[in-house]
Amino acid sequence: MKQSRYMLFMLVFVTVLAGSSCTDSYENFPVDQFTIDYVFSTTDSMGVQARNFLHSTYDLLPNGHNGIGGDYLDAASDDAISIKQKDPDVLKLALGQYSASNRISSHMGWGRYYEGIRKATIIVNNIDVVPFKSTFVNFDKEEKPLNATIKAEARFLRTFFYFELVKRYGGVPLLGDVIYELGDNMEIPRNTFEECINYMIDELDDIQDDLRSVTMPDKDQNAHAATKEAAMALKSRILLYAASPLFNGQTITTNSEEQNELIGYLTYDVERWNKASVAAREFIEVAGHLGNKSVNLAINYNNVFITFYGPANPEMIFFRQGGQNKSIETANGPLGFSGNALGNGRTNPTQNLVDAFLMKDGKTKDEAGKYVYDMQRPYLNRDPRLDLTVLRHGSNWLGRVLETNQGGTNNPTSSAEYTRTSYYSRKFMGNFTASVEYGNTYHLWVLFRYAEVLLNFAEAENEYLSSPSQEIYDMLIAIRKRAGIEAGTDRLYGLKANMSQKEMREVIRNERRIEMAFEEQRFWDIRRWRIAEEVFSTPLKGMSIVKNLSDVSYTEIDVLNVNFEEKRYLYPIPYSEVIKNSNMVQNPKW
Repeated sequence: MKQSRYMLFMLVFVTVLAGSSCTDSYENFPVDQFTIDYVFSTTDSMGVQARNFLHSTYDLLPNGHNGIGGDYLDAASDDAISIKQKDPDVLKLALGQYSASNRISSHMGWGRYYEGIRKATIIVNNIDVVPFKSTFVNFDKEEKPLNATIKAEARFLRTFFYFELVKRYGGVPLLGDVIYELGDNMEIPRNTFEECINYMIDELDDIQDDLRSVTMPDKDQNAHAATKEAAMALKSRILLYAASPLFNGQTITTNSEEQNELIGYLTYDVERWNKASVAAREFIEVAGHLGNKSVNLAINYNNVFITFYGPANPEMIFFRQGGQNKSIETANGPLGFSGNALGNGRTNPTQNLVDAFLMKDGKTKDEAGKYVYDMQRPYLNRDPRLDLTVLRHGSNWLGRVLETNQGGTNNPTSSAEYTRTSYYSRKFMGNFTASVEYGNTYHLWVLFRYAEVLLNFAEAENEYLSSPSQEIYDMLIAIRKRAGIEAGTDRLYGLKANMSQKEMREVIRNERRIEMAFEEQRFWDIRRWRIAEEVFSTPLKGMSIVKNLSDVSYTEIDVLNVNFEEKRYLYPIPYSEVIKNSNMVQNPKW
């Protein structure tokens, strides 16, 4: 390929780091001054520019912290709403106020992820010429040239970007190792859903032995890097989605047979659940608590999101690094504070989410157990994860007891914006219960953590078997035990003995909802389970709290009605792609 033609594709969307450390800030890079030969130099034994180019590709990974126009994606599910009243992007996403030509660009990601795929492929095609003197040690303690892991990391990132597209759109064009240039024929058809899944799994299987491990000795510099564990976790997630009802057996009404293969498998196959179970089990037995124990559940739930790899956070598998700041607290902390304690209350959890949290004995609020749910004392004896996820009336925060009653200090209903649910988000914030102001805290966007792998296994294994096994119970018990749920005399942590497959399915789905709230799981889960129409058939709710002289009264209220249409299980292919590519088939009903 001619050098001048390399320049044509390098001019698109290229940014690099100012330095090689993952903690450095990102800058625009004057790419018109550089060529492929400069970035991938045959004389640069340190590979400085090649590493910078790799780091800039990592920068295209999603950062879910207030990432949808200032809101969390979960505010487009039944778990939260935005405090913003004037049609924020996340509300448009929740209500389906988008189309193929009028899209929510900060979330739908077509161009962003194909940019990442392109950059990753540039690395794959060119990194071998860099004469690195450095080596690395892989998961199996084998020493390998650094080129190998950089290429493997690029292929991991490329696979990750493809998955982000597939879960949004179904089958998409697979480009392989080809870099298309200006003037090339770009009328490339979509690959089938099955072809996309097979391609991604083959890539992940092929690169695992060329990746480092989370026990890497240079974690201060490379903690952000894709590892074998990250590849195994991504494989687990991909296979779980592929086995899920939305994709496993074609459940969306289509306009043509051609669309059928693009958006899922044509027929249901229970063995797809088995493949997902095997992938999660492999992680647990090789890298998890049943294997070498490099990955395990963290003792402190909140530390998972604000602490790097290490004894305090063995749960971390893969993350997008953030700096030390107060940004999450300022955006989402409760109203009613000022100065360095200022919060804008952006994310308002729903009563629907709060109701999903268990009682402290592991029973739901509607089950008979040790603790009886009291509507007028709704937060008494609840799952400890509730107070680590949601700030509510009576929470201890910034040295105060929060007052989120109507017109209360932390819910001033006379102001332009206030929490319509009487709740604020607590998750991802530092430990500011007793502090009087916010301080700088690491805010990591966790892309994969061990609790998800355990839940992936439990879900896939339950769907594959005719009745739940002890292993499924063990995964849920481990998560509930870490959460602080009481064991009970039967040591089942609130789980009912001898559940049916259907009963266990509901337990697993609820456990996933509360354990992984605001981690961009619920939005996608209700789609892949194909239950969004059912979920949104009832209103999103909040709590009306009225404080009288002698008591406080609690009343559930409706805050938002959402009408979910079948076509919204998948996003529309951008109109700009369809109009310029006669081979690009649009998704059903768009």
